[in-house]
Amino acid sequence: MNEVNEHIAINHGLKKEEFSKICDLLKRTPNLTELGIFSAMWNEHCSYKSSRLHLKKLNTKGKKVIQGPGENAGVIDIEDDDAIVFKIESHNHPSFIEPYQGAATGVGGIMRDVFTMGARPIANLNSIHFGSPQHPKTKNLLRGVVKGIGGYGNCMGIPTVGGQTSFDDSYNGNILVNAMTLGLVNKNKIFYSKAAGVNKPVIYVGSKTGRDGIHGASMASAIFDDKIEEKKPTVQVGDPFTEKLLLEACLELMAGKSIISIQDMGAAGLTSSSIEMASKGNLGIELNLNKVPCREEKMTPYEIMLSESQERMLIVLENGKETEAKKIFDKWNLDFAVIGKTTKSKKIELFFDNNKVAEIPINILAENAPIYDRKWKKTKLPQKIKFNKDDFKKLKTTEVLKKILSLPNICSKEWIWQQYDHTVMGDTIQKPGSDSGVVRVHGTNKAVATSVDSSAVYCYAHPLTGGKQVVCESWRNLISCGSRPIAITNCLNFGNPEKEKNMGEFVECVEGINEASKFLDYPVVSGNVSFYNETKDKGIKPTPAIGGVGLIKDYKKMITMDLKKENNLILVVGKTEGHLDQSIFAINILNEKKGPPPEVNLFNEKNNGETVLKLMEEGLINSAHDVSLGGIITALSKMAIKGKKGFKLNKLKVLINKFDYYFGEDQGRYIIEIEGKNLSKVEKILKDNSVYYDDIGLVTKNEIIIDKEPILHIDDLIKSNMSWLKDYMDK
Repeated sequence: MNEVNEHIAINHGLKKEEFSKICDLLKRTPNLTELGIFSAMWNEHCSYKSSRLHLKKLNTKGKKVIQGPGENAGVIDIEDDDAIVFKIESHNHPSFIEPYQGAATGVGGIMRDVFTMGARPIANLNSIHFGSPQHPKTKNLLRGVVKGIGGYGNCMGIPTVGGQTSFDDSYNGNILVNAMTLGLVNKNKIFYSKAAGVNKPVIYVGSKTGRDGIHGASMASAIFDDKIEEKKPTVQVGDPFTEKLLLEACLELMAGKSIISIQDMGAAGLTSSSIEMASKGNLGIELNLNKVPCREEKMTPYEIMLSESQERMLIVLENGKETEAKKIFDKWNLDFAVIGKTTKSKKIELFFDNNKVAEIPINILAENAPIYDRKWKKTKLPQKIKFNKDDFKKLKTTEVLKKILSLPNICSKEWIWQQYDHTVMGDTIQKPGSDSGVVRVHGTNKAVATSVDSSAVYCYAHPLTGGKQVVCESWRNLISCGSRPIAITNCLNFGNPEKEKNMGEFVECVEGINEASKFLDYPVVSGNVSFYNETKDKGIKPTPAIGGVGLIKDYKKMITMDLKKENNLILVVGKTEGHLDQSIFAINILNEKKGPPPEVNLFNEKNNGETVLKLMEEGLINSAHDVSLGGIITALSKMAIKGKKGFKLNKLKVLINKFDYYFGEDQGRYIIEIEGKNLSKVEKILKDNSVYYDDIGLVTKNEIIIDKEPILHIDDLIKSNMSWLKDYMDK
């Protein structure tokens, strides 16, 4: 075994003291293959060494939770022996280097995490964040990422039912691409990655191994510099058609009783999949690397172990089931190779050309991986801004509204989701552009609602509040379509954790997420941390993305956000104080970027949401939408645009300025449309549950009537909202 030195270890992304710890634990210097394995297993992407301490505090248990964090994905019970398997993951660094393949393989990877547990994927979502629209790279990155997401998901035949897109100059040097998948499984037929039994055959299935993606995991734990183009070979190349075959072959094999454990070869490829299976089962694993199917000549053990070639799985089978299993993979034209066995050694032992080329105790790679309690700085709650009311005098509500509806972060993202197949499989009953995507559980009346949210502006201003807010927004989005929220997955995108400010943002966002998750009984069942989203010392704003899943017991009772009928009443559920700090209005109309985000009152969030659900269950709500970015008037305009209806607003009865009322971003609010004849019933339920509400107006045929301002036509709002992104991409 050729020994390596400290310089080579540092080039592999290990710290000097980490290399020293490896030598102490092994009681010798590792060879190059062993060093490669350590660099993969001990990097941030695989070991969570800066985040594990804090993630342990998350609320992960609930009555409906079958499997929390620690597996390929989380699992929740949706009754009748059905379960939903779901998770969100980042593919940020690869997507910035090579947007099409980075995004495509992100989608492929998250789908494998779901179907490796025995679930058939039923829905995809994404949360994608780009730099300023004026930045020279933004347009090409956006085009490439959208094509990659669509190219992979569409070919797999899985609908993309929801997502979010934002633009901010903090992503100029580091875009974010987070992919989420939901799968459906019988709760008695879930597969796990924990290996069991000694001398059981270890099987490699799927595509052949190539040199693509080597060091992909360690690259995902590094900061970018000027040499970013040189990193292109670390981005994996995806083939959705092979993945579709792999999905069908795995599900066919899972229908029998031959699988002991199964694990996707994701980040760090064969290294992480084999070590994780052995570690969870408290076993050893022995691999003969000559038996790994390779598509390139003269691949070394180092390259075979670290390759991140896509569409591959590792399986531990029951003895004697190899021939039967091979027949299935032959039928689907996929590689199938017995490459090793489980052992009682509690080590990973690798052989190549009849030589032992690596031998490492599993616990050194897994449990003994470094855990850092990094220093962090608390973010003080900023002082509230005293806005100069003279600045408001020149403003007209209708003109401000049109401008806000056309902003990059508010405008319709139809240009994006039109490129995704959102109806394939025939069960999508609410498509992108709504509060939540909704997919029917095939052949039943049940439906699953899902959404993905983030709020980097709030999290940057005050991470603790921002963390709470994004969980609450997810909760409101699920409630708005009539579903009962069950659980969340999170993708935590942050800058360099070695900087105290960035680490503080992470710690406090996690704390906020946890507080809201506990109070709302909305547990975290899976997730991903992505650190080092930084280029040349400029990091991103803290961007935790929250993917939520809820259940609609009868899809015929689903609520949509489009205004339905002339003369119906419009109510705002929840109190409006007029919080303008950090709002779309303050930032884009007044050019004021300071101040605290809106306060989050968890009691009101829960009470208001559950009361809105009661109204829906009583059949009293015709349409609903949560109030978020842009405030009441922006939310109402989106309902009007969806329904091609107008609205007339009553004279304000509140004591605050009309701009504070219409554009304030207070939390915990919903806009609901009801029939006049139901007003007394609705008011009674709201009052009985101590929920504040305002009766703000009514639905019109197509006019927008606000005070004594010129009357707008709904087409004016549609034009403002629908054209920006299309015009931007067509230029």
